[in-house]
Amino acid sequence: MTGSEALLAAALVVPLVGAALIVAAGRRPNLRDGIGIATAAVLAVVVIALVRDVLAGARPRLVLVEMLPNLSLAFSAEPLGATFALVASVLWLVTAIYAIGYMRGHHEHHQTRFYAFFAVSLSATMGVALSANVITLFTFYEALTLCTYPLVTHHGTDEAKRAGRVYFGVLLGTSIGLQLPAIAAIYVLTGGLDFAPGGILAGHVSPAAVAVLFVMFIFGIGKAALMPVHRWLPAAMVAPTPVSALLHAVAVVKAGVFAVVKVTVFVFGIDLLRSSGSSGWLIYVAGFTILAASTIALFQDNLKRRLAYSTISQLSYIVIGAAMLHPLALQGASLHIVAHAIAKITLFFAAGAILVAADKTRVSELDGIGRRMPWTMGAFAIGSLSMVGLPPTAGFVSKWFLLQGAVASGQVVVIAVLVAATLLNAAYFLPIVYAAFFRPLPDGAAQHGEAPLASVGALVLTSALTVAMFFFPELPLALARAFVAEGQ
Repeated sequence: MTGSEALLAAALVVPLVGAALIVAAGRRPNLRDGIGIATAAVLAVVVIALVRDVLAGARPRLVLVEMLPNLSLAFSAEPLGATFALVASVLWLVTAIYAIGYMRGHHEHHQTRFYAFFAVSLSATMGVALSANVITLFTFYEALTLCTYPLVTHHGTDEAKRAGRVYFGVLLGTSIGLQLPAIAAIYVLTGGLDFAPGGILAGHVSPAAVAVLFVMFIFGIGKAALMPVHRWLPAAMVAPTPVSALLHAVAVVKAGVFAVVKVTVFVFGIDLLRSSGSSGWLIYVAGFTILAASTIALFQDNLKRRLAYSTISQLSYIVIGAAMLHPLALQGASLHIVAHAIAKITLFFAAGAILVAADKTRVSELDGIGRRMPWTMGAFAIGSLSMVGLPPTAGFVSKWFLLQGAVASGQVVVIAVLVAATLLNAAYFLPIVYAAFFRPLPDGAAQHGEAPLASVGALVLTSALTVAMFFFPELPLALARAFVAEGQ
């Protein structure tokens, strides 16, 4: 086994080992939480080393089990998967730190169970990111749904149980009802499911079949939250904020859009989709999702629900980037996986800090709160600017590439969507920032300060990363360019 292959295996195994150790240390909270941070740190180091090898040209591959001819559970590392794995692993480390302050400050029950399932979820996320073929992607995509269910229903209330049913119903229904039959059809038609540059369907299927299969995949990947299969995401906001932050701003939702981009480029292939005209409809569906979700977000007073609908909208930026089939747009899609993750996790961290410190959950309750929580709301302001797409933030970088792709490919509809969405994003984020810093505190407002240091430190770090990507975009940009070059 080469060094790169060992890193590939370690990325999958380290979170599982960490989960076992967390359970074993459950009666000793300090040790348990320390194990959680140490596990996340080890995973981040492993993935960073793997990314280094991928950028140097390594493409490690491991076969776990051969089930049928040309059908195996197998793993490999390439630039797009390395990007997703890097984002998830680094932000898990930050979230592990944040969660200590949040879970203890909010006096959450069943913390050992929470941390253990969190670690298992990261193993499933690594499986999605590092899958070498469609069946491996599907297997770990489903595993991610199963092991995040206990996190969504963590509180055990009737509301949490209802949310869990919606979460399960939408995600399992779409994947088993649409995605799995499409996978079976492709295996029968092509005799294999391995991801390959240029795709694997060319010469095997008619244009009509390409169109049908593409529709089945896109709507079968429910985690991408395209309308109308988006209801699970707002429902899942009933979960504790660390779950919302990492799994529903990074791991789960990014597994969805990652799968859309991966299948588009490495199963169908850019040339086949362009020549068959099978992907044009996706621009309109993604554009509608961007604008509709942004409009709904504008009227949400619950802060986490506003962030949830913002996530639905922002995910479709990645989808629309893939649908344009242009190199610059595909680079923008890859970059937005990073940019959205670090900005949105900052916003969720801030929402959780507000809940812990001030016991507030509504936008209408945030007048003057920036005077009591300047670090939290300063970070929230940076995350908001990135969601709008303004410099100097990561969101500007990714949206600039998406806009360039739209201009270069003559997609007037996409240009209009991006402009309109920018105005909508500003309309539902910037008033929160204004109210927090420039409106007076209500009479008789309770005295409070910042959330626990662990939580505040984490959100300050992610807001700093949001700014850093604007000034130092070299790493995500190198991965994005390598991904596009490999996919052609």
